Amino acid sequence: MIPVLLALIVSGIAFPFQVSSQYAAADSLLSDLVSTAPAVGISVAVVKNNKIVYTHAAGLKNIQQQLPLSTDCIFRIASISKSFSATSILQLYEQGKLSLDQDVSELIGFPVRNPAFPEKVITLRLMLSHRSSINDSQGYFSLDSINPSRSVQWAKCFSKYEPGTHYDYCNLNYNMIGAIIERVSGERFDQYVKHHILDPLKIYGGYHLDELDTARLASIYEYRADSMKFVLSPGAYASRTKEVANYVLGYTTPIFSPTGGMKISAEDLAKYMMMHSRLGKAKGKRILLKSSAMLMQTPADGASFGYGFAIETANTIIPGEVMKGHTGSAYGLYSAMFFHPTKRYGIVVISNGCAPGYTNGLNTVIRKTIEGLYQIVINSDNYK
Repeated sequence: MIPVLLALIVSGIAFPFQVSSQYAAADSLLSDLVSTAPAVGISVAVVKNNKIVYTHAAGLKNIQQQLPLSTDCIFRIASISKSFSATSILQLYEQGKLSLDQDVSELIGFPVRNPAFPEKVITLRLMLSHRSSINDSQGYFSLDSINPSRSVQWAKCFSKYEPGTHYDYCNLNYNMIGAIIERVSGERFDQYVKHHILDPLKIYGGYHLDELDTARLASIYEYRADSMKFVLSPGAYASRTKEVANYVLGYTTPIFSPTGGMKISAEDLAKYMMMHSRLGKAKGKRILLKSSAMLMQTPADGASFGYGFAIETANTIIPGEVMKGHTGSAYGLYSAMFFHPTKRYGIVVISNGCAPGYTNGLNTVIRKTIEGLYQIVINSDNYK
């Protein structure tokens, strides 16, 4: 009995040291990337067996003030934000408040038809999967660009292919979706996401800057290759106070950027990611029906890999692994949120400024971080 007890004690003592050693290896990976990539800062969260097993931040929150980046810092995460909009739409769909296949014109309050294919109905399903034929050529920060009663150039917002026949990534799709969420729910977009996604998951974040703790914001920087320096991007956190004062529900929604404006920490984004990896359920609450979660994660064109509803299926993130998630890039920031749908692991990486090069479709710094964390944390027997 004593030898067995002694073995257990020794094992119990040894295990924390093994884990601590791996934490140190992961910490070193991030520190090395910040100094060599180069990067201003990198914040990460790693999930294994549906639990967050590692979080860390390296580098700076603010260059001018030389403030260190910490794990509670929040970032504008760019296009990963689209998944919050898609989740919201699917919730309304589950409640029978809209159909994914009804004419978007009925939902948004003005005609949405490609002039080259006027008889082809453009649906939410097509917009969610970027197959609507709508493009960003006239901008996407205002719905005026595509509203025929507001712009004489509205027709240029449509590409010359039939809706449903081609994938073309488009931010305007999701700013329009944000407006539809408001028109159907009766809630302002940022409040809807807070009340129906963030609060139930008990995570901190949001689209409206004035309602967030700005002291937690990580400044975002764009890397200038000519000078090899990082330059502050003040537009990343531009105040919308004046616009909100004159807000028109269901129309001026793009000021919150449903397509890219979520501000959240890496750790809280990982908690949200776990909800999707568990097919809509987390914290004992069901945010989405399993069928809706699967719909978001299934490539819309029926292929093995590709875009669903703001969640992509890819085999290029980690060699040999099929992952689901989304990336983001704006103002110099780069982000990624990817999980394995059956192996119950996932990785969130956010950089508030790094070298902008790409490797196989993914920012090189983000890729190196994901691959390193996978080898050190996920692909290790010490994390059960």
